Amino acid sequence: MSFAMLFTMLLCFTLTVSVAVSIGLASIVGIQVADAHMLISVKEMFNSINKFPLAAIPFFILAGNLMETGGISRRLVEFAKSIVGGVQGGLPMTCVLTCMIFAAVSGSSVATTFAVGAILIPALIKHGYPKPWATALQATSAELGVIIPPSIPMILFGVSAEVSIGELFVAGVGPGLLIGGALMLFVWLYSKYKGWGKNDGDGRLSFGKATWQAGWALLMPVIVLGGIYGGVFTPTEAAAVAVFYSLIVGTVVYREIGIKDLYNILRKSVISSAVIMFIIANAGLFAFLLTRAGAPEAIGTWLQQVLQSPFYFLLGINAALFIIGMFIETGAAILVLAPILVPVAVHFGIDPVHLGMVMVVNLALGMVTPPFGVNLFAACTVARISLDRVIKDLIPFIGVILACLMLISYVPEISLTLRDIVFTK
Repeated sequence: MSFAMLFTMLLCFTLTVSVAVSIGLASIVGIQVADAHMLISVKEMFNSINKFPLAAIPFFILAGNLMETGGISRRLVEFAKSIVGGVQGGLPMTCVLTCMIFAAVSGSSVATTFAVGAILIPALIKHGYPKPWATALQATSAELGVIIPPSIPMILFGVSAEVSIGELFVAGVGPGLLIGGALMLFVWLYSKYKGWGKNDGDGRLSFGKATWQAGWALLMPVIVLGGIYGGVFTPTEAAAVAVFYSLIVGTVVYREIGIKDLYNILRKSVISSAVIMFIIANAGLFAFLLTRAGAPEAIGTWLQQVLQSPFYFLLGINAALFIIGMFIETGAAILVLAPILVPVAVHFGIDPVHLGMVMVVNLALGMVTPPFGVNLFAACTVARISLDRVIKDLIPFIGVILACLMLISYVPEISLTLRDIVFTK
């Protein structure tokens, strides 16, 4: 049954069938091969999405769209530019820093791509940066949207692997800061090497003025993350708070969201949420059938026999996830693979939270790698450029992320130190 399901799924991928439909069709084939009742599909698909933490996903998506339309993202750009925009290469550094701040609320890399990219890609091009390079920068920087908490993939990992979402959120701070800092250092050095960005400081607001204008926007991540880490509300409740705060700031304070805008914001959010939930439902059914067939135990035993140390386990997992991330949507990959890999990681003495960081960072990299990198497609859409023109400029950015990934994999303290401090009993 497992072979028939995997073959069907890979065949559908080859025929460019969407990920959710491919997984769903593979599950139907598995049910037929096992001669099981089709009502299993309805029951397991419902069970997959009938989980309270998943309610955070549509809320975070809605909050990101409200931030984009309500002027919050534009003010965050000006604030970031006031900090790093005064040096040569300051504008691409502003792109990275803005994505880091925006990620602290949105939880979505695609939302970050559209909200920040719509402002900064044209600005980068205007200041003389090549359009393909600016597009590659934006796509890569937006990856921080799923690494810096709150993060939708972390929620999915926590639900599927039965790991504390709060611990995952705290653990994501270290890797997020590492990758953000590495990207800022790289773009600064690369801009100086190329001679780009000598006039990046033009039009930059003073730090005080930019902070004053962005005050309400900057307060948002403080409220959301402070509330989570302070135990005031759960990550799911924090998502609802983010929506309420974004709505109030966008309509009452900044007054950039009108009644007519709400329809388009809600429509876009509903469509995005429905797509993710459809993927989760199908992936849940797929994972249930694989578990019923004994695949996780078989794969786990095989991994323990072949990868006989934590070092080789992490190396093998990183190599496999890098390839998988190129072809399979991040959420679906986490939902299918997390229940399989977590028990093996525990066998090797690897903290499940650490494994979660490795999986999220690695699969987030798949969002910017062809052929199915959603961030890459989103950035190309914003920049109005074909995908093939961006690939060459994308390679150095991928190299930076891979270097950070190796550090995150083999230096678990990057992820776990803050977690241990916050959750010390």
